[in-house]
Amino acid sequence: MQVLLIAVLSAAAFVVAYHTYGKWLGSQIFRLTAQAVCPSVDLRDGQDYVPSPKWVVFGHHFTSIAGTGPIVGPAIAIVWGWVPALLWVVFGSIFIGAVHDLGSLVVSLRNQGRTVGDIAGDLISPPMRLLFLGILFLALTIVLAIFGMVIAAVLKQFPSAIFPVVAQVPLAVAVGILLRRGAQGLTWWSLVALALMYASAIWADAGLLRDFNRWLAGWDTATWVVVLLAYSYVASVLPVWLLLQPRDFINALQLISIMVLLVCGLVAAAFWGGVPAELHGSRPVLEMAAPMWNFDPAGAPAMAPFLFITIACGAVSGFHCLVSSGTSSKQICRETDARMIGYGAMLVEAFLAVLVIVCVGAALALGVQFEGKWSTGAEAWSLRYPGWSTGLAGMLANVVDGAGNLLVCLTIPREVGVTFMGVFVASFAGTTLDSACRLQRYVLQELLRSVFSQKKSPLTALAGRESVPQLDAKMGHSMWWENKHVVTSIAVFLAAALALTPTAGEAWSWTSAGKGGLLLWPLFGATNQLLGGLAFLVIVFYVLRNGLKVWFLVLPAAFMILMPAWALVVQTFLGSAGNPSWLSQGKWLLVGISCATLVLEVWMLLEAGRAWRRLRPIAKQA
Repeated sequence: MQVLLIAVLSAAAFVVAYHTYGKWLGSQIFRLTAQAVCPSVDLRDGQDYVPSPKWVVFGHHFTSIAGTGPIVGPAIAIVWGWVPALLWVVFGSIFIGAVHDLGSLVVSLRNQGRTVGDIAGDLISPPMRLLFLGILFLALTIVLAIFGMVIAAVLKQFPSAIFPVVAQVPLAVAVGILLRRGAQGLTWWSLVALALMYASAIWADAGLLRDFNRWLAGWDTATWVVVLLAYSYVASVLPVWLLLQPRDFINALQLISIMVLLVCGLVAAAFWGGVPAELHGSRPVLEMAAPMWNFDPAGAPAMAPFLFITIACGAVSGFHCLVSSGTSSKQICRETDARMIGYGAMLVEAFLAVLVIVCVGAALALGVQFEGKWSTGAEAWSLRYPGWSTGLAGMLANVVDGAGNLLVCLTIPREVGVTFMGVFVASFAGTTLDSACRLQRYVLQELLRSVFSQKKSPLTALAGRESVPQLDAKMGHSMWWENKHVVTSIAVFLAAALALTPTAGEAWSWTSAGKGGLLLWPLFGATNQLLGGLAFLVIVFYVLRNGLKVWFLVLPAAFMILMPAWALVVQTFLGSAGNPSWLSQGKWLLVGISCATLVLEVWMLLEAGRAWRRLRPIAKQA
């Protein structure tokens, strides 16, 4: 019952936080009002700026911020013990992550839907814009380069998930067209699409579906990366109503259905135990097999600061500020919807992270296969978690097998449950990929505009009183960086160039290509969290300039700036037990980018310090 109690109390904490702290932030701090005119209405263009119902925007926002982050992060961090992982997820999401997401969303809503990186130049200093946008560009390039490989790894590991994932795209487009032509019932049509996906998953081993899945599973990683990046290009230039919104709403329903199944399986396992067929009816007890605390797991770096870097999505993630200020702020039609979308979606994601902790910490021990042997209890957990170096594929397998054990408790066949989870993981990774591509287009346009153009951009000219097409007509089409096809092509090309670069010490070939993103992937955790700290700086200065209270932001901002900087210093120069520093290993690319990032961080803090001195009188009044 302890495991069920963990999930129930966590869910209760999130509900209470939303109706207390979240409500206070929305009404007393950010002063959300239904009378405000949102960018989606003021700058409506039918492409990116599209006023949409709150549940549609919630579906997009939630699936975009979730991705595989709340799945992989907690599955790795549990090696330090389930208690620290759980505490960071619950309290980190309530007091840091959800505040970060809501604040980024509100700041963008009140600045023509621009990204927080672009807004930083207005609120802090002009150099801050270039510095912030540069870090955003680096982080998104890494995401685009690596997630094609992640999706390929998931689909090759769970081939029966391939057809449902592929079929989701035309199904989503069909839903988008139906709704555009006046059909009613987004939820109904999305449920039909989801049912078709699940049906194809159940029959994945039948006839043509089996052959189709096996054929695509045999593709090289490089082929998958190229195809997925090409897809992300197409998806990111299409109008949001055609693919992004319906696909993300389908994925949101998919997540809700999976979470409901996992909770029901958790209840069944808590009361009646697990029922793996391999044990011939005996029911192992559901209990935490993972240690409560483990300050020195084999080969792992120190818990501080790396726990707070490893669990990003699910607690707080800098990537979320891009979604909040990049796409979601361009679709919200009522400002009061921001609390549910910004604060609420983060708490739902945190609950998903709690379920992952339960799946790998307890449900995995109900029974796993390891080298042809069936194991349960602490033995099963220790076999699957020998130390830090389990690897991405191993962590995903742990989550899928743990969740599969809970679904078996609901009499769902194990192979069907595993397929459902594979579809779930791959779908969310795909959402992250094409959302990141669209976000990279916005960031790259803002960056190029800042560097090359002295003119006001269409997003800021005339204080947003005219639409983007009208302003484009006035300013002409000579600004190549305003062309979405050109800029998106640049973003995709750079990501593909990185992804197809051979990894260290490996000769290039088409069969070995596609993993080049791993060259920079070790930087992503710290860089991603640094984005969160910098977004907090923008939120702080927005609140200050409006004469509002700022005390509740200072500690989260300081924490999110300190932790990633600490992690970068350790990784680059100091190393830790079983993890030599990049400098000692001669990984000069990582060392160079890490040092540049640290220098940029210090520079941005100096810029923020100068701006703070100018605003000190206002800060004292607030």
